[in-house]
Order: sequence, then C-alpha cells, then structure tokens
Amino acid sequence: MLSVINRRTLLQTQRRFSISHKVCALRAPTAKDEEVLMDLLNNRKGAIINDPEILKKYNSDWSGQYIGKSPIVVRPKTTKEVSSIMEYCNSEKIGVTPQSGNTGVVGGSVPIKNEVILSMEGLNEIISFDEDNGILYCEAGCILQTLQDKVSSDYDHLVPIDLGAKGTCMIGGNFATNAGGQYFFRFGSIHANVIGIEVVLPNGNILDLMTSSRKDNTGYDLKHLFIGAEGTLGVITKVGLTCPRLPRARNTVFLACNTFDDVLKTMSCAKEELGEILAAYEFMDKEVLDQVASEKKIPIVNEDGENYRFCVLVETQGSNDDHDNSKMESFLEMTMENGHVIDGVMAQDLSQVHEMWEIRESCNPVIKSQGCNYKYDLSLPMKEYYDIAEEMRERLSSRTDIMVVNWGHVIDGNIHLNIITPGKFDVDQEVKDLIEPYIFESVVKRGGSISAEHGLGQCKNNLLGIYAKNDRVLSVMQNLKTFFDPNGICNPGKFLPTKATP
Repeated sequence: MLSVINRRTLLQTQRRFSISHKVCALRAPTAKDEEVLMDLLNNRKGAIINDPEILKKYNSDWSGQYIGKSPIVVRPKTTKEVSSIMEYCNSEKIGVTPQSGNTGVVGGSVPIKNEVILSMEGLNEIISFDEDNGILYCEAGCILQTLQDKVSSDYDHLVPIDLGAKGTCMIGGNFATNAGGQYFFRFGSIHANVIGIEVVLPNGNILDLMTSSRKDNTGYDLKHLFIGAEGTLGVITKVGLTCPRLPRARNTVFLACNTFDDVLKTMSCAKEELGEILAAYEFMDKEVLDQVASEKKIPIVNEDGENYRFCVLVETQGSNDDHDNSKMESFLEMTMENGHVIDGVMAQDLSQVHEMWEIRESCNPVIKSQGCNYKYDLSLPMKEYYDIAEEMRERLSSRTDIMVVNWGHVIDGNIHLNIITPGKFDVDQEVKDLIEPYIFESVVKRGGSISAEHGLGQCKNNLLGIYAKNDRVLSVMQNLKTFFDPNGICNPGKFLPTKATP
C-alpha cells in the first residue's frame, strides 16, 4: 500500500508535462443565434426557453451548489434537430451543455458560463423492445422509472439500472455518467449491459452505433468511449440496453449489526449462502438512520427505541420462491447463530419490499434537507470502507455543528460519505478546508477512488491528474477530446482538468 506522500510522488514523477484541457475561446449566444436556433427547430412553440425564471431550474443541478448563467435552453425532439444545433454551435464556437434529468451532484449538467443548454427532455420515445433477446431501444430523454414500469408491465423484463433519482433522471444521462446504483453487483455497470448507442458528435455528424447483435467483433467498440464521458465527446441520443427477465421471486430483509466487521462478515455469509440469487447488499449507519427516521419508520430498532449502529438491506432475485426462501432462511439462521446479525425483519409482500427500499432511497433527499451537504462518493477496499468515516469524524471533532453520515453500496466498495452542517445551507469554507484535500489523500492512500459513480463534472475534474490518472493517461484522454471536439464546444470545462497539475 502506498502512503499518501509516496502515491502523490509516484504520480508526479510519471508526469513530465503538466496537462490540462485547454478550453477554447467560446462566445455567448446572441439574439441572432437564438433566431437561427429557433429556425432549426422549425419555430416550434416551447422549443427554446429564454425566460429568466424558468431558466433557473436548468441553470442549477440537484445539489444546488452549481449555478450556471445560460441565457437559453434549446429543446430538440429528434436526432436530426440535435445534429443541426451542434453543427451550428460548432461553426459559431458557442459552448453547449447537454442536459438530461439534471439530477447530478457534481455540476456536470450545469453550464459554467453562458453556454447553450441542450435539454434532452424532448427525445422521450420508447422505440421498441426485442422480446426474443430482451433488448430495449429508446431515445435518450426517457425517464428511467418510465422505462422500468413499461418494460416490467408490458414485457416481463427489468431495466438493469436502478437509482434513487429514477423518477427524474433520464437514460441518456445515466449512460453519459455511467451511473451505478443498487444493483451494480447483480447486473454490472452500464458498460456490461449496453447493446448500442446513437451519438451526435460536436460537428453535427451522427454516429450510429446501434445494433441488434449481442456479439459484434468488427472493429473498435466505439460506444464505450461515450459511456461515462459526461457529454464531453458527443451527445447520446438513442440507446440499446439488455434487460433481464423479471424475477419470479424477490425477497428483502432489513438487518441490524453491532459493528462494521459484523456488516462485512454478514456480507460474506450472504455471498456464500445466497450465491446466484444475491442482488443487493446496501448499508446505512445510525447517523443517517436517525435523520431518515424523521420521515420514514425504520422497521427495526433496539430495546430502547434507538436505531442500531449499522443496518443492511439484503435483496435476492430468483426464479423459484421455495428455493429462494429456503436459501434466505438458511442465511438468516446462520448470521443470527454466529451473532453477526442481532435483529432483523423480512418483507412479507412487495409493498414491504418497497417500504424497505424507500428508507435506503430517502437517505440522500433527507440529508439534503438538513443543511449544506459536502458529498463524497468514494470507492474503498472492504476492510477500510468505514475507516474513512471514523477518520473524518475524528478530524472534524472540534466542530460540534457538524454531522458525518454514511450509506452506500458496500458490496461493491462504494460509500456515500456526507458531511452536513445542520440548519446552515451555505458552504462554510473553514469546514471545506478541513475536509479537502485531506479526504482525497486518505482515499488514495487506501487504494480507493475519489469518484465511484457520481462522476467528475466541474467538481472533481481538476483532481483527476492529482489523485487518479498519470500524465500518459491524461494525454490520451486529451487527445480523444481534441479529436472529437477540436473547438471544445461540448460540455466545456467539465470532466478533464482545466488547470495544470501542480
């Protein structure tokens, strides 16, 4: 394991040149540009938004910490219209910020200055569903929950992506950010489930990477370049996604553990006893449960009516109720006998399954309502997963007005560490300076990642060369950006560093 100093030294010795993404001189859109864009959108009512009050919602993401100054939102309804918009903005060197459901927390979908916001909400058609192969084809502006409901009710399949923001986020944004979520362990990443995509390049060219073949070994697999690129290489307009069969059996339990070591041992037991039907293993600590309890009833509490130190939500998905129930009972019996689980409850029907998941999915919105959130989406080795939380509590112990609350997808090493100042919604620079860069150095020291699933946006892009990638990797990334977007119009100032690495 590298120490913080050694790790940083290693990165810096690999770096002969300081690399940053050079943002070209882009100009602000004018009234004349608005007329041209309106014409490209066939003068359709509502195709362009320039009302200052309405613009506020597009100029701020879910976190509320990133505020843009875009004077115009364009709302195309077809790939051809997206192509025309991109071609025009590229020729005029006007920056474009692609925007889907705007549920991010790192400022990736919010303009930094006065770029045109390209809203994908109009491209919301479900194109088709291949029932033989279980493949969904749809436009990028489809709401994730809409897709989930349609695929499950009409085709008896499920969308292998599930997020707390599913009621608002759009599938194109999910692809652009390589969104993770609760079932990452079960189904893998978007990279593992993508069949094809359609992308409009910054110059307006349409790149058709859609296919009906699960296996295709003809040339570079270009679609993967755009997944997780956060709209910096092009605009995703259509997607093809594999969808597994809807499970015939679904069991969910909510369990309590005294220590984090018990959480890990219970997870190990779940992997062994539940095997192929294990779908999710989610973790919450007492600090976050205490906050969620103000809005949701926690299904298990200790004899004093207090929340347990740690709780986990375990779900299985299979094809045979009797088989799955037997495996779940065996798992619960074993964890209770060895003392790793001290209390628990099993959902008796689908309604109770949803109630348990609502507790987990309420963590983010409830914490946001409490005060200013300093959010850290981190990936860590299992044995050191919760050490980072305890370390931050110790570091911030002099500030009695701070809470450190945690939850996450522990089964894939992803922790959502949140530091909040209850009742205070403005950023406190003293608090932020206590947290950063200390937390990033601590994560790197442990061999983790400073961004597990929320992306880089304008929040962490300048940390990329310090805590994540060496100079050679950054150079390749920069070359890709230059090749696809030589004028730098596509989501400028995001993802790649805009400041030279120190």
